[in-house]
Amino acid sequence: MTLGQSPIRVGAFDRALGRVEFGYDQGKPGDLHLVCVRADQAPAKIESIDISKAMAVPGVVRIFTAEDIPGVNRLGIIAVTRDQEFLADKIIRHRGQAVALVAAETEAAARLAASKVALQLQDIPGVFNPFDALADGAPLVHPETRTDNIQSKRTIIKGNADEALAKSAVVIEADYTTTFIEHSALEPEGGRAWLEDGRLYIKACTQNPHYDQGDVALFLGLEKDQIRVFQAETGGGFGGKLDVSVQPYLGLAAWLLKRPVRMSYTREESFRGTGKRHPFFMKYITGADSDGRLTAMKVDLVADTGAYASYGLAVAMRAAVHAAGPYFVPNVHIDCKLAYTNNPWAGAMRGFGVPQVAVGHEGQIDAIADKIGLDRLDIRLLNALRPGQETVTGQVLTQSVGIVQCLEKIRFHYEAWKAEMRRSQCVGHGMGVGAMYYGIGNTGVSNPSTAQVEWTPQGRVILYTGAADIGQGSDTVLRQLAAERLKVDLDRIDLVRGDTDLTTNAGATSASRQTYISGNAVMEAAAKLEESILKQAESLLEIDRRDLEMIDGEIRAKGAPSRTISVDEVVRHMADQGMQTKEHGDFDPITKALDPATGQGIPYGAYAFAAQVARVEVDSCTGEVIVRNVAAAHDVGRAIHHKNVKGQICGGVVMGLGMALMEEFVPGKNENFENYHIPTMMDAPEIEPIIVEDPEETGPYGAKGVGEPALIPTAPAIASAVGQALGRPMRNLPISLERVMGAITGDDDAC
Repeated sequence: MTLGQSPIRVGAFDRALGRVEFGYDQGKPGDLHLVCVRADQAPAKIESIDISKAMAVPGVVRIFTAEDIPGVNRLGIIAVTRDQEFLADKIIRHRGQAVALVAAETEAAARLAASKVALQLQDIPGVFNPFDALADGAPLVHPETRTDNIQSKRTIIKGNADEALAKSAVVIEADYTTTFIEHSALEPEGGRAWLEDGRLYIKACTQNPHYDQGDVALFLGLEKDQIRVFQAETGGGFGGKLDVSVQPYLGLAAWLLKRPVRMSYTREESFRGTGKRHPFFMKYITGADSDGRLTAMKVDLVADTGAYASYGLAVAMRAAVHAAGPYFVPNVHIDCKLAYTNNPWAGAMRGFGVPQVAVGHEGQIDAIADKIGLDRLDIRLLNALRPGQETVTGQVLTQSVGIVQCLEKIRFHYEAWKAEMRRSQCVGHGMGVGAMYYGIGNTGVSNPSTAQVEWTPQGRVILYTGAADIGQGSDTVLRQLAAERLKVDLDRIDLVRGDTDLTTNAGATSASRQTYISGNAVMEAAAKLEESILKQAESLLEIDRRDLEMIDGEIRAKGAPSRTISVDEVVRHMADQGMQTKEHGDFDPITKALDPATGQGIPYGAYAFAAQVARVEVDSCTGEVIVRNVAAAHDVGRAIHHKNVKGQICGGVVMGLGMALMEEFVPGKNENFENYHIPTMMDAPEIEPIIVEDPEETGPYGAKGVGEPALIPTAPAIASAVGQALGRPMRNLPISLERVMGAITGDDDAC
C-alpha cells in the first residue's frame, strides 16, 4: 500500500512543533531530583565517602552509595561480561565514574550537595593504552575477577595467509589508527521513575526497554514483573543508549524512597559517564597478484575497551569478521584483541568496530592500486564479492550481494570528478573511494525479535512492538510493513511501542536489525492474523478459504467479487465468540556460531553493501580540508521508506565526515562541545544518496538495513581523497589540522 513510498513519519509533526516529551521532560511537580557524584581521580581505591556536609544542604533527602544497593552492583549488556559497577564500591576504575547518588527536592540542591561529598581516595597504578594493558605485569583493571586485561579476542583463519603472501606479486604493509569518539546524541540521557500499585515504573531514553527491565531488576534484587519500563521518546542514540544510564539510579531512588524521581545528565556528565567508540590500532599486510587480485590478508587489531566490557565482545567479533572488507580474499589470518584500560569504557557505536577496520582495508586497496598502477574504482570491482563466493568466515553468499551494483552506481560521479581534478598554488583536489559490507543483526548468535498485530472490533489495527525508535524511523517502517501485509491503509494502523507490559522483546535497536528482523516478526504476526480472519470468513461466506482474499478491509471471493464481507464484521463475530483477534510473530535469522579456533561459520543471515566516493579540497597553505561532494550508493535490499533511507544515508555521511576529520575524545580533556567538535550544517558536503535494491529473499519484501552502513564507507573515502590531494596516504584518524600540516611538511608520524 505504501511500500517504497515516503509517508509522513510517525511523530514528525509533534517533533516539528516541539510537543514531544523526551526523557527528562517526563518530570512532574513534586519529583525528587537525582545527581551523581563522580570521581575526578582514577584509578584509585576508595578509602572513605563523607556525606555529612552534603546531607546538611537544605532539601537533601538521601545520599546513596554502593552499600545501599539491594541487588547486584554488576551490570553489563552481555550477560557473560557483567563487570560494570554503577556506584563504585572499592575501586574507581575510570575518571568520571559515579560513586554516590544524591536525591533532593530541587536540582540545585542536589548539585550543591553532590559538590560537597568528600571522597578520600588512594592512587593505585593504572593503564591508559591497550599495549601497556596487555604487557606482562601490567596493573589489572579488574583484579578481583581477572588475571589479565584481555577483555575479548577473536581469530579468523581461512587458507594459509603466510604462504599466499610469500607468493604474492605485491605486498603492502601499513598501520592505521582511530580514536575514541563521543556519540553526541542531541538528547542527553534522562528519565523519570515512580511507584504505582506496588510496582516500579521507569520511563527513560533507551535503545532497548526490555534489556533495561532485566538490568534494573538485577540491580535492585527484584523480579522482572515488578518493574515496568517505557521507552521515552529518544533524541538519538547511535549505540550510546544501549547501555543503561539513568535507569538504575532512577530505580534505586524511587524504590527505596517511595517517591517519584527524575534525572538528566548534563552534557558534561554525558561526556564523562557514558561509553565511546573504540579506538583501534590496526596492522595490515595485504597481498595481490600482478593483476591486482587479492591473494591474502593478515590483520592484527588491538582496541581499547576502557574500564568495562559493555559491547566489547560484539565489537571484537564484528571487527574481525569485517576486517577484509567486501572483497573475496582466499587466504586470511585475522586477530582482534580488546584490552581493558582505566579510560572511560568503549561500547556500541554505529558500526560496532566496522567503521574502524574499513579505514584499514580501504587504505590497503588504494595502496595496492597505486603500486600496480590500477584505477582505484576498477580494483574494487575486480575484487568485490559476488554470489557464489565465500566471505572470510567461509559463508557462501548466494543472493542479495549488491556491492558490484553500488560501485557501478558511483562510477558516473567518480569519472566526472576525476576529469575536474586540478591543483592551484595552495589548493589541491583529491578524490577517494570507500566500500563496505555489513552483517545485519548480532554476530553468530540467536538474534530474535517478536511482535503482535491485533484487529479490534472497533475497526482499528494495532501493532505492538518492543522495537525502540530512536530517530531512525522504525515506528513508520514497521507500520508500513503491517499495512502492506494486511492490505489496509496506513492510517488504520495504530502503534504501541516500547512498553514492557504491553509489548514483547524485539531485541535492541542496534546492528541495523529492526527493519530486517523486527520487520519479519511483524510480517509473521500479520500473516497469522490474516489467516485466522480468513478461516472465520470461510464459514460465514461458505467459500473455501483458498478462494478468499483480503483487500482494503474487505474479504471477497476471488472469482466472484460481489460476494464480500467486511473484515470488521468478521472480527466482531470472532470477538462475540470469544476468539482471539491478536496474533504473535517472531523471527530469528539463521546463523551458525563462529568456530572458536578458526572463526569459520555463518555470522549473519543477510548483508548490506555500499560504496561511496568523496571529493575534497585541501589548502596546503592553511591546512584546511573541505569535503565538497559525496556520492553514496547503498544496497538496502528494498527501500521500504525512500525518504527515510536517503535521510539515513545523508546523516551517516555527515557523521562519517566527523570521524574522518575532527572528532577525537581525549579522556580528561573533552568535557563538552566547546572543545569536542562535530560537523555542523556548514561542514556538510553536497550529498548524492543512491538507493540500490538487490532484494534479500529472507527480508520483509526484500529489505535489509541501512542505519550503520550509511556511515561506514565515508571516513575511508575522505581519508583516501585527502591523501590523494596531499600526495601521501593518511592512515591516522582524525585527519586534523596538525596531521594535515605534518603531511605537508613531511612528518611521517603525522600521517
